[in-house]
Amino acid sequence: MTTIDSSAVPADPEIAAERRALADARTALRRMRETVDATELLFGDAAKDKVTDAALRRGRERRLAALADIPGAPLYFGRMDFEPGTVFLDDVPDDRSPHGPADEPDRIHIGRRHVHDGHGRPVVLDWRAPISVAYYQASPADRMAVRVRRRYGFGTVVGEDGEPESVLTAFEDEDLMAGARAPEASPGSQLLDSEIERPRTGPMRDIVATIQPEQDVLVRAPLETTLCVQGAPGTGKTAVGLHRIAFLLYSERERLSRYGVAIVGPNRSFLSYIQDVLPALGEVDVHQTTVNELLTRDLPERSRPAQGWVRRTETPEAARTKGSAVMAEVLRRDLWSHLRTPQEAVVVRQGARRYRLYPEDLRPLLDELSERGVAYGSGRELLSHRMAHAVLSLMEAEGQVCDDRTHTRVRRDPAVRAAVTALWPKADPLRLVLGLLTDPERLARAADGLLSPEEQRTLLLPGNPRGPKSARWSEEDLALVDEAAALIERVPGLGHVVVDEAQDLSPMQCRAIGRRAGSGSLTVLGDVAQGTSPSAARSWSTLLEHLGKPTGHLHALNRGYRVPAQIIDFAARLLPSIAPGLGAPVAVRRSPGALRLLPAEGDVVAGVAEACRDALTGEGSVGLIAADHQLTGLREALEAAGVDAPLLGEAGMDGARLVAVPASLAKGLEFDAVVVAEPAAIAEAEERGVNRLYVVLTRAVSSLYVVHARPLPDALG
Repeated sequence: MTTIDSSAVPADPEIAAERRALADARTALRRMRETVDATELLFGDAAKDKVTDAALRRGRERRLAALADIPGAPLYFGRMDFEPGTVFLDDVPDDRSPHGPADEPDRIHIGRRHVHDGHGRPVVLDWRAPISVAYYQASPADRMAVRVRRRYGFGTVVGEDGEPESVLTAFEDEDLMAGARAPEASPGSQLLDSEIERPRTGPMRDIVATIQPEQDVLVRAPLETTLCVQGAPGTGKTAVGLHRIAFLLYSERERLSRYGVAIVGPNRSFLSYIQDVLPALGEVDVHQTTVNELLTRDLPERSRPAQGWVRRTETPEAARTKGSAVMAEVLRRDLWSHLRTPQEAVVVRQGARRYRLYPEDLRPLLDELSERGVAYGSGRELLSHRMAHAVLSLMEAEGQVCDDRTHTRVRRDPAVRAAVTALWPKADPLRLVLGLLTDPERLARAADGLLSPEEQRTLLLPGNPRGPKSARWSEEDLALVDEAAALIERVPGLGHVVVDEAQDLSPMQCRAIGRRAGSGSLTVLGDVAQGTSPSAARSWSTLLEHLGKPTGHLHALNRGYRVPAQIIDFAARLLPSIAPGLGAPVAVRRSPGALRLLPAEGDVVAGVAEACRDALTGEGSVGLIAADHQLTGLREALEAAGVDAPLLGEAGMDGARLVAVPASLAKGLEFDAVVVAEPAAIAEAEERGVNRLYVVLTRAVSSLYVVHARPLPDALG
């Protein structure tokens, strides 16, 4: 393996040649974009309409966005030299074949997107293309026809326009022809290690250049497969989910474009952190949402409270009860109890004749529909059809000729419509849930045999709301409203959904997400050890059942590439108490001095300030994490001590290296250095506070400072 650094050999001809190739690739990409931008939208007379025009323009805008260059991200990151004749491109003329002389290897560059020159010849092949599998999977034991795998090292300089530009500074060749080696004898990649460990500031970056073989297998799983990835901190489970979306949009774009793709994250801070990954991979048309946003997207705007939908936090007991799957049956019972037993005959006039449907004629119609499992809202329409058919049978028995027009006329008869409204009342999901959770007697009837009286009392909404707009809804209430809405009308589905931090979903939230992927597939990401909600999952098999995907494939990622062993081993001391039976993650690297335990001797603020200053002497981002109730006072004290720590998500934090993060929002985030203030306070702040502490302690990828005036929790002592 040979490593050449341009800082040591500034005139190296190979580096110069590679830089020219990279410049040519960027020129080709720019030409591709200019070609699309210059395309005129021409329509024939038959196609000239606003809908067609808007659709074509949207398509061109998406294509332009996908072809946008990102100066700070290398256009390609690797190269493969194949056996001569391996790479065969049928659509490339012989005089422009990628093959050199017969004994020269076939050579391709691997990058974030496909780029071709003005003649259609590939300059960069997309990392998602089938042939690119060899870049991630080839080994001396199975070369996959690869002779040499080359990785590139890049630096960043400021261009003439003031924007950062990536500059190729080094390359590293791995000779796969040297024969099979034992894994422990493999030399490893210095450039790969340095890229994995590179300090990060700002949002998450893609890992397309550093995908590991076990991650690549998951990324390329077929669309029909629902994956559940149990991933310890630093194993790249979030990156796997994002890159799987990019891969599926490449391999199944036509299918997914019809139904859509969504990423469901735990909160907006997390979604902001990952927002740049897919655009960097050329995918700009993926919906990113939180669970609450997903559940409230289709609720009527006129019913939205002025302060927003979520205005209340449930007690742990109420959250568990409202989030339990048994609530689906409670809601179903309450909804279908609205059906009324026929008491009077329905009289339909047709000309001079009258036709009567007596109660004994109507009861079988209601029973048949209610037992079929149809959506409640569809049942009203079906009941009118059944009643019209029954009347037509009476008319035909008297010798009248009936057709579709007769059926429609009878179905719309005022008597039939009035009977449908009386027997099968309309239902609104918001008002249904509001009525159920404000009427103890009604709730007792629906929950009889399912919930105890004590559990029923925890469900009732506080106050006396007069309507959905004045109610103080909680996150758990929204899942109930979504369940009620699905019982009334079927919800539209998506082609694929990625759910991150899924271990915190309640069974009712799982049902809501699963309905949207009922005919599609899921990528479920999480770590049961990081479950902090009252309804957090303890078993992936149970969670998959609630998602409606009991046959989903469970895979474990336990090799941590980013978090040093000292940090992960320290945090793993909590695992026996928070996730019994779950194996401890294995870190692939050690970093001397990564863990620093700093007793504060009564003055936490001074200790935190000193730790923050020390962390800022290094490179990359710094996160200050404390219990939610302590963070405001801590920030004020730090500001007085001359340490400015803007709050995560607030205005003015852009560009700040040090950010203050409430412990409740730390999940899924990553910082080069983390300063944890008073771990005992984090552990005591909530019912599953020790799980929250495990999350907090595993956010650092370089250095972890643990500042404490109180004794550490016993497991960490």
